[in-house]
Amino acid sequence: MKRHLSILTIIYSTTLFSCNNTEKQIDNPIEMQYPIAQKKVKELTIHGHTRTDNYYWLNQKTNPEVIKYLEDENKYSKKMLSHTEKLQEKIFKEITGRIKQDDESVPYLSNGYYYYYKNEDGKEYDINCRKKGSLEAKEEIYLDENELAKGTDYFSAVGFRVSPNNKILAIGVDIISRREYNIKFKDLETGEFLEDIIPKTTGGTVWANDNKTVFYTKKDEVTLRSYKIFKHVLGTPISEDVLVYHEKDEMFDCYVWKSKSNKFIIIETASTLSSEAMYLDANKPNSDFKIVHSREENIEYSVLNYESEFYIVTNWEAENFRLMKCNIKNTAKENWVEVIPHRKDVLLESVELFKNHLVVEERKEGLMNIRIMNTKDNSEHYLDFGEEAYLAYVQTNREFDTEIMRFAYGSMTTPSSVFDYNMNTKEKTLLKEQDVLGGFDKNNYETKRIYAIARDSAKVPISIVYRKDTPLDGTAPLLLYGYGSYGASMDAYFSYPRVSILDRGFVFAMAHIRGGQEMGRQWYENGKFLKKQNTFNDFIDCGKHLIENKFGSKEKLCIMGGSAGGLLMGAVINQEPEMFRAVVAAVPFVDVVTTMLDESIPLTTGEYEEWGNPNEKEFYEYMLSYSPYDNVEAQNYPAMMVTSGLHDSQVQYWEPAKWVAKLRDVKTDDNLLILHTNMDAGHGGASGRFRQYKESAMEYAFFFDQLGITE
Repeated sequence: MKRHLSILTIIYSTTLFSCNNTEKQIDNPIEMQYPIAQKKVKELTIHGHTRTDNYYWLNQKTNPEVIKYLEDENKYSKKMLSHTEKLQEKIFKEITGRIKQDDESVPYLSNGYYYYYKNEDGKEYDINCRKKGSLEAKEEIYLDENELAKGTDYFSAVGFRVSPNNKILAIGVDIISRREYNIKFKDLETGEFLEDIIPKTTGGTVWANDNKTVFYTKKDEVTLRSYKIFKHVLGTPISEDVLVYHEKDEMFDCYVWKSKSNKFIIIETASTLSSEAMYLDANKPNSDFKIVHSREENIEYSVLNYESEFYIVTNWEAENFRLMKCNIKNTAKENWVEVIPHRKDVLLESVELFKNHLVVEERKEGLMNIRIMNTKDNSEHYLDFGEEAYLAYVQTNREFDTEIMRFAYGSMTTPSSVFDYNMNTKEKTLLKEQDVLGGFDKNNYETKRIYAIARDSAKVPISIVYRKDTPLDGTAPLLLYGYGSYGASMDAYFSYPRVSILDRGFVFAMAHIRGGQEMGRQWYENGKFLKKQNTFNDFIDCGKHLIENKFGSKEKLCIMGGSAGGLLMGAVINQEPEMFRAVVAAVPFVDVVTTMLDESIPLTTGEYEEWGNPNEKEFYEYMLSYSPYDNVEAQNYPAMMVTSGLHDSQVQYWEPAKWVAKLRDVKTDDNLLILHTNMDAGHGGASGRFRQYKESAMEYAFFFDQLGITE
């Protein structure tokens, strides 16, 4: 359910501003009849309160009746969008036409090799390469993902890790889209895969320094919680792998990784509100892990290694986090020494260690700042980015003894760019700016950062982008995007697909609402638990502010969000249904109460610290007050496109399916409502460099059609 998803998919509109474009306008209405899910009464009782769920049965994934219903919905969606197929194809070609077919990433240096990937004309997946010692050296293709993906409907490769001696590659492969990965090992000298295959993992591996021992994380087969860490020795049976850590608390997940110094293997176990770290000498993989500091409620910390010290990012007595350090021999909390103090107006997000520098990512007023601290002379400075709204972050920096720091930058108008930055001379070198073909010129677009004042006086940032020739007189179509959960901060990034809506006169706005962490930790705390309504209020108030300030037309206000952002969509259309013209809710988390009461559903128990535990009456009643599925009413709703993935492990397919079935039965309007389920994919939708944009084109065609845009 950690639903962090970026999403950018009907009936022909005969009237530009009408809110009553109906399915009945199409010829042969009987042929166009939407599917009707059978009602099978299920009573759910807790805290002396009973809910009736007529569509609970749709959670039976192996039931042919369920699959038929989903397939019927897909047929209906296709039929209702059939008149937009040429438009969809046009949009798809626009989007993919902006992507450079033959492309290559910027190489980075790691352990004597320069690593990069390249793309070739027409191929969906990366070709991973490296060169030894120099960029002029002979190219070595160490993994062509297109070869591995042959014969699959879905393919994802993650967790690329090469052994310390540079001879063996470990990767995680998923061909189902449920984020359960089989770890495979490839001999980079012979080109052959080893017989060792480790099933149902998180996909990541950590090499000990002996080049034969790897640590990995297993998922619980029912809940998919990352809960056990094993040790495997190459060439030995998987059945003999040693369990080195078992996280028994269902609120916690565990992970394993290696310090940048390559000295330590680190296990971190964390819930939403607290964490704990353990370390092991990477030269001694058979020794025992030692705890840095035992977990405490509401205290989070993470560790980095610098010579004989651990640097610790923590919220201990620091809501917005601070940086501490301690000697590795004395890691208890009372021995931590402050390096960067807590600040009320700055969120310390992360730290990158170099031999002579600390690089700190700090978020202030919703924007990421990169701070360079020289540890030799104690001088410091910030990078200047020069735009009102942007995305900046420290990129891949594997080398420790260097003055060069690599970072990425982009904005809603500036394509993603990669820079090398000399931390001593302050010289910035552009290595690559993302190519955008198809006649794109970033000078044709404008980006702004404004603030809406919410109903409780909170100041909510909004990032905006539009073509410079788009009139800001209250007549433009407006697409408002939101998320607002898990403390996930939404940054103003560049998007290939988004250009297609900007070039058709849309203003695009991203509301940085509470529940995210853009304005500091308190921004998150005030948008979760018993304050979740602030998330919905902020989004609605941002929409009203944009309309009042003529960034768009109230008759043409469209909204979209995915995953937990889909929950946002469901809540705001229940609460302000007449405000919105059209909605895209992608893989939406909408059946909040039922899901959070079912501990067998993947990830549920680990999210009590985000939404609350409905086994407690106070949280049950509060969730019930906003849960989109439970609050569907006999009222008019906007035109809606809802998407889902049959194999989704984060938002189970039946949540959007049930929601659509109930909306069909209860809503009083004739506005279009369609459910599209990807029968081959999960939470992230289709895989591949190009195929994913088929869904973007479908979503955009839906919006355009609702506003009478036919080209």
